Amino acid sequence: MDFRYDERTEELRGRLGAFLDECVHPAEAVHAEQVAAAGDPWARPPVLEELKAEARRRGLWNLFFPDPRYGAGLTNLQYAPLAELTGRSPHLAPEAVNCAAPDTGNMELLAEFGSEAQRERWLRPLLDGEIRSAFCMTEPEVASSDATNIATRITRDGDSYVVDGRKWWSSGAMDPRCEVFVVMGKTDPDADRHHQQNMILVPRDTPGVIVRRGLTVFGYSDAAHGGHAEIDFTGVRVPAENLVGAEGEGFAIAQARLGPGRIHHCMRLVGMAERALELLCRRVSERVAFGRPLAEQGVVREWIAESRVRIEQARLLVLKTAWLMDTVGNRGAHTEIQAIKIATPAMAEWVIDKAVQAYGGAGVSQDTPLAALWAQARTLRLADGPDEVHRASLARRELRRWA
Repeated sequence: MDFRYDERTEELRGRLGAFLDECVHPAEAVHAEQVAAAGDPWARPPVLEELKAEARRRGLWNLFFPDPRYGAGLTNLQYAPLAELTGRSPHLAPEAVNCAAPDTGNMELLAEFGSEAQRERWLRPLLDGEIRSAFCMTEPEVASSDATNIATRITRDGDSYVVDGRKWWSSGAMDPRCEVFVVMGKTDPDADRHHQQNMILVPRDTPGVIVRRGLTVFGYSDAAHGGHAEIDFTGVRVPAENLVGAEGEGFAIAQARLGPGRIHHCMRLVGMAERALELLCRRVSERVAFGRPLAEQGVVREWIAESRVRIEQARLLVLKTAWLMDTVGNRGAHTEIQAIKIATPAMAEWVIDKAVQAYGGAGVSQDTPLAALWAQARTLRLADGPDEVHRASLARRELRRWA
């Protein structure tokens, strides 16, 4: 087994690393200042557009898309170390290179399942970074960890569909440039439980769409993902051609969409943990307590060693998963996708927590990125399916081997 990255991956890693060092990391403080000055936590400050323009100039754009018609044409294995690098600045870097959720998943959905007209209207401007999109699946009134519970109705009425329901944690919806919602609901409640649902495209300005409020994540706006919103859909009428795929295909499409999204999150989480470990090592090498540097304290050295072990374990599992997705497909990699979704957020949360502890009061303040990194890692134990659902499914799969 060869653990080296191929030539193209190494070349892109060098260019992306330079972009982070020269442009993204210096822009983090500028971004925070511009958001504060705007007085709107979901504002999109000018520095972000400057970063996007520079990323395009450097050829660092749509790196996530394996289809060369739409993006860089990289395999999952090639993209993994690049996504890891963007995870070092998760609030800026993914969007700067047009690789931020939920747009990535929505673009993949449109490319694979959308009609030619849907791709022309929505996919092209998303690929160009001209607009953003939202993904509306979770609902406040049902346990949405079981997607078959979703109650939003999508009712056929002549040459239209009418959408009625309430969504929340609709990622992307608070971005002022969000122009389309990908909404999951039931077209046929009487069908079997995995063929009741559909995805439909709802333009944001459609009558009956009301964005009730933005939802914060541990107090953060999570604007990098376009923010999260609670949205009412009341008698929302859209053309029948806005349905994605055929009736009854929504559940399968959702699963196809979420698989790549899960591994992208895990790739970035490795980068988040690496940055936290770097900050931890710098801090303990500079600070003195009780007569000696913190780096000489036994417990601190245990944190550092254990962090390195956990990061390497997670990275190798993510790379194996990426390789399997490339070689046997998403279904063949299902066990590993679930395994990384369980292991990687927990790893990153643990490592970031130790860095916070080393920084003391500074670690929970706005003066370091650690508090925001921790909030994101902790949230990803819920996003795209909570730990418990993945553990239960993984256990069932393992037990079937011995039945």
